[in-house]
Amino acid sequence: MNRCVIVGGAEIKNYELMKNYFSPNDFFIYCDCGLKHEKNFGVSPDLVIGDFDSYTQPKNFNNVIVLPCVKDDTDTIFAVKEGIKRGFEEFLLVGVTGGRQDHNLGNIYALLMLAMKNKKALIIDDYSEIKIIKPNETEKIKFGWKFFSLINISGTAKGITIKNAKYNLEDAEITPEFQYGISNEVLSSEKDAEVFLKEGYLLLVCVRNY
Repeated sequence: MNRCVIVGGAEIKNYELMKNYFSPNDFFIYCDCGLKHEKNFGVSPDLVIGDFDSYTQPKNFNNVIVLPCVKDDTDTIFAVKEGIKRGFEEFLLVGVTGGRQDHNLGNIYALLMLAMKNKKALIIDDYSEIKIIKPNETEKIKFGWKFFSLINISGTAKGITIKNAKYNLEDAEITPEFQYGISNEVLSSEKDAEVFLKEGYLLLVCVRNY
């Protein structure tokens, strides 16, 4: 199926950078005040979701899911679940980090939910790309990022190996209370850095080189 792009209401400064990630067949879900980004993206919604406590409900668009203000899911998390229900295997989340830290963390943990359902997912913002590394998968990181960081957000991540980076590891562990995998670097354009883990999940944050 096509990819599901979920647009939240966090601040976006570099719209052209974000638009470079989009594909013609993407299915766009705008969440509540994420609609403020529609004009700058130049992409009409395929679906709008929200309780509309922070943005006016569109009157000229019929494909809207109106949520109650009192609910368990945020608008963004409901949109992720709606994308799962519709059968999407790949997700791109834009405008979901920045501003309120509670929403930031909730949206980042949506990546873990998607990973545990074997979905491919990526968060992008003006400063970074964020994704989950799953067990028994090798993730390659290209030269050009200012930093990359590995953060454990679930249990104990075991059997972590990092190659071709400034700080390499062999069969290591990262626990939630000791996050020592922050601000690593890819050293050469001739060799991608590689990250592999045997058990658990790691958050990979690649920081843009401004």
